[in-house]
Amino acid sequence: MTGIGNPSLSRHALLMRSTLPLLATLLLALSPAVAADRPNIVLVMADDQGWGDMAYYGHPQLKTPHFDAMSREAIRFDRFYAAAPVCSPTRASVMTGRTPNRSAVYSWGHPLRPQEQTIAEALKPAGYRTGHFGKWHLGSVQAASAASPGAQGFDEWVSAPNFYDLDPVLSDKGKAVPFQGDSSDIAAELALQFIRRASAAKQPFLAVVWFGSPHGPYQALASDQQLYAGQPDAHRNFYGEITGMDRAFGRLRSELKQLGLSENTILWYCSDNGALPQVGTPGNRRGLKASLYEGGLAVPGLLEWPAKLKRPRVIDVPCVTSDIYPTLLEAAGVKVAHQPTLDGVSLLPLLEGRVTQRTQPIGFWDVPVRGISTPAKQWMDELLADQRAGREPSDPLRLARDAATLTPEPTIETLAGHAAWLDGSWKLHRIVSRDSTAVKWELYDLASDPKEEKNLVASESQRTATMQRQLDAWMQSVQRSNRGADYR
Repeated sequence: MTGIGNPSLSRHALLMRSTLPLLATLLLALSPAVAADRPNIVLVMADDQGWGDMAYYGHPQLKTPHFDAMSREAIRFDRFYAAAPVCSPTRASVMTGRTPNRSAVYSWGHPLRPQEQTIAEALKPAGYRTGHFGKWHLGSVQAASAASPGAQGFDEWVSAPNFYDLDPVLSDKGKAVPFQGDSSDIAAELALQFIRRASAAKQPFLAVVWFGSPHGPYQALASDQQLYAGQPDAHRNFYGEITGMDRAFGRLRSELKQLGLSENTILWYCSDNGALPQVGTPGNRRGLKASLYEGGLAVPGLLEWPAKLKRPRVIDVPCVTSDIYPTLLEAAGVKVAHQPTLDGVSLLPLLEGRVTQRTQPIGFWDVPVRGISTPAKQWMDELLADQRAGREPSDPLRLARDAATLTPEPTIETLAGHAAWLDGSWKLHRIVSRDSTAVKWELYDLASDPKEEKNLVASESQRTATMQRQLDAWMQSVQRSNRGADYR
């Protein structure tokens, strides 16, 4: 990538960028009325679980009793979307409430710019204890990096640079530590230890629990594989990993109740992208992971907050991972001064039944700019060996040293890629191939055509033109953010 304009921000600008929102939230933290009603927050995310990879959606093999129970007892989102069709960008959207191209997290392996305002940074000054456990994949997990969970607002973190499997080595605030057992069980236990400490200190908490499952190469416990005897090896392990996630999630939910915390805890579950090829289930949708068609973006979504959301509901309104940030800020009574442009909206009015429709469309933009390969097991094994030998690796790539550098892409008109604009049941696609600047347009009515098979551009010319103008304006806004306009 070629740098355009200001290649980086000054230390003073970075300091001001992070300090002003903290001062604003600190003022709110001093309000007794806000403090008395502040919810705990647990955000749980799967790695590569498609919309249909749940028993409660009728999967013929999967066993997910804990997810199934929550789908009956709480909020079930039937049209929940990842903000991107692959992992890192979607995770950036959760952290910031912004479509990931604004912060240059175009695809997997791109670090989150330290100039960004994260949910952890927004909540800390309001009295929250913050913790991250599991997959990071938004930069480095070394202590010296400006793109580590600690640098992005987390007080405690035991994290992996990418997906992680059985018996992983994880980074405990920069120190490589080996663990034994199923990866999802480990993440849940680490989060629960954090939650117990915060509860004992009577401190509200944000726990981000990002599983490494069911990402390939699929390594389930033998006991979880046994539930799927007779299936091919890949399916047996893939299904077993989902069952392992289900068990770990059920333990989180159960212990929150045992600790007396569940009533005023927001527990939110989703996945980072749509279904995998060969083993995943997109649920009667076109496309798979890495696609902006519905199968690459639609994911399971579950939420509960018993103190405020008293009855189970199924929500069939489009919602997206970018909505998590603004929803949590409103729930916590926190406002951020100088908030960068948001793409997500607070879902509280929808969750509470005060509105029945989404207040603004959802934009997606998949840019073909790959990040660095992040072989987590290799890197963590090497970090463990080096630290045991008294060394600290200083590889610039592993430290994500260029994370703060602004390296925006060319103009919208010349950039290959696939963008989409979702407004209710209508979805417009803008497709530019790698070897051409010609734009192809597709329009689908998902209410009657969930497989996106009947292109209505010709018959819906007026609607197409309106949505084209809206999408173009949004992409121009995204590009301004990408070039650093929100950091000034």
